Amino acid sequence: MIDGMLAGLSLVLAWPTFGYLMLGVFIGMWVGAVPGLGGVVGLVLLLPFTFSMDPVPAFALLMGLYAVTSTSDTISAILLGIPGSVASQATILDGYPLAKKGQAGRAFGAAYTVSAIGGVFGALVMAVSLPFILPIIFAFGIPEFLLLGLLGLTMVGVLSGDAVAKGLTVALFGLLLTTVGYAEATGVPRFTLQTEYLLDGIPIIPIALGLFGIPELLEMAVKNTSISRVEISDDNRGGLLRGIKDVFHHRWLALRSSLIGCYVGVLPGLGGAIVDWIAYGHAMQSAKDKSKFGKGDIRGVIAPEAANNASRAGALIPTIAFGIPGSLGAAILLSALVVKGLQPGPDMLTVNLGLTFSMIWDIAIANILAAGLLMLLSRQIAKIAFLPAHYVVPGVMVVLLMGAWVATGGMGDWWVCFAMGVLGYAMKQGGWPRPPLILALVLGTLIENNFQLTMQLYDGFSWMYQRPIVVCIEIAIAATIFFAARGMTRPKSVRAKKADVETDPSQTLMSSFLSVLLLLVFVWAYAVATRYENAATGEFPMAVLLVAIPLTLLVLIKDLRACGAGVAASGGVAPATKAASQRWALSASGAFFAYLLALLLTTYFVGQLVALPLFVAAYARRWGNFSWTVSLIYAAGSLLVTWGLYAKIMNLNFYPSLLFG
Repeated sequence: MIDGMLAGLSLVLAWPTFGYLMLGVFIGMWVGAVPGLGGVVGLVLLLPFTFSMDPVPAFALLMGLYAVTSTSDTISAILLGIPGSVASQATILDGYPLAKKGQAGRAFGAAYTVSAIGGVFGALVMAVSLPFILPIIFAFGIPEFLLLGLLGLTMVGVLSGDAVAKGLTVALFGLLLTTVGYAEATGVPRFTLQTEYLLDGIPIIPIALGLFGIPELLEMAVKNTSISRVEISDDNRGGLLRGIKDVFHHRWLALRSSLIGCYVGVLPGLGGAIVDWIAYGHAMQSAKDKSKFGKGDIRGVIAPEAANNASRAGALIPTIAFGIPGSLGAAILLSALVVKGLQPGPDMLTVNLGLTFSMIWDIAIANILAAGLLMLLSRQIAKIAFLPAHYVVPGVMVVLLMGAWVATGGMGDWWVCFAMGVLGYAMKQGGWPRPPLILALVLGTLIENNFQLTMQLYDGFSWMYQRPIVVCIEIAIAATIFFAARGMTRPKSVRAKKADVETDPSQTLMSSFLSVLLLLVFVWAYAVATRYENAATGEFPMAVLLVAIPLTLLVLIKDLRACGAGVAASGGVAPATKAASQRWALSASGAFFAYLLALLLTTYFVGQLVALPLFVAAYARRWGNFSWTVSLIYAAGSLLVTWGLYAKIMNLNFYPSLLFG
């Protein structure tokens, strides 16, 4: 084993392999930083260039990119509250509030330090674990994966803060969204509204970008404020060095989260989807003081960043040992193995052990290089948090919409992103938690498929107590629910303060509206699901809806009571409505959505290459009050990025417009 590790290290450090590794790191940093791209897109772009290369430098190039995208995607997560990829979704919860406090540099320092530690630690643990981890992987069957999905879903209680009932309702809505499209068990389309776009389901990228990104950009535009809510001269508590010190202060959390990332990341098809959420939940549950989570707690950055970087090495094991890719990125790496004439299986752990260890070393070294380079750049990157809003919003909106376009390359992606932006705005104003929706979207299909297979392959429910790993996961689920329920108990002073917030008419009016809307959606979906002839087609949606409808009704009753109290305290319906519209900045928010709606409609006539620069110019001139010269230069820059990056480098097809084709 030691000989294999040393042989792998010598292969990586040899020239030109190390040069290709550095090139992969540079490309991965760039790809990861752009919302909507991520490691999968980068691997697809690089794969054709490796066909004529030797295996070791080829995998150095691919692994260099694959390893660091989960590090650089923290840039948009922390600065903009927009997930750069699935791996950075949990980082938003505390990373973006830190940037609002003027502590983006601190968040970057912690994220990059712990990313390097997690990546290196994960690679070393995987190298040492190879002899005994393979039997553990074989011990996981379909029931174990079902329970792991449910374990991930129990994080809803952690992610919902004080609004657990609303968080559960949102999660059930997310599970319902995962049933849109063809049912894998029967091949029958569900909830498609006779729309071709929905036949393959709703992609998660437009949902995540719209749900988190558009409301934050709207707030910046309406308030004309920078990302940071403090002046740059007031950023006395921030800084890169403090973030590095935070990691060493919470070193045991970083190491525990790295271990979670290692071993959860090993699980094919599930690990990478839930590892950052599980690590975040662990950080919150293990903390004595949970009050700062979701408001800018550095532990909420350390835990998910350590876990998602460590999981990359873990995900490599089932790919090379069994030929079972744990994710789409791992599937591309598997195809690269096949192209090179390498057969995944025992040979990769015996005959080609040096190559296997070289890939693990690639991950470790790439994480160190990326962390160091991003550290050098982080001071300049953090200054973006202090730029005026109107300089940031139009450019980021272009990148956000094109990131959504990457999902399927159809206008449906933009409409989903727009709709989720409206929903995200309403949820933010109504005090509804948004993370449970994304978590449910990630886990919904996995839970349904494993549930169907478990019911078909196992007689009754004896598997729930006869399989040791299942029992262990059940205990973990029970412990998670217990700690979440214990966290719901508050001192009287805290409960009184929470009650004051809940009677705010602006929040309760919007919350009541959302409750009614979700209740109508659930009732309609139930009526549709009862008409499916095949029981397996509607079994999972019906199970979700039978819980969702009464729960939403309870939330609605509570909202209406709070709304009535708030209206009475405001002196009547008219004063309460007026105060609510002012707090929502209804006219300005409506104008912002009108700009986006005009952009979508204009695209049908002139296409993205014209519509996006027009949007940038109109926003800069009309909303930002820029001069014509600055507005046109900004628009020209957006055109260059759209054409150069997405059309020429990524070779995306744009919408065939009516005027220009």
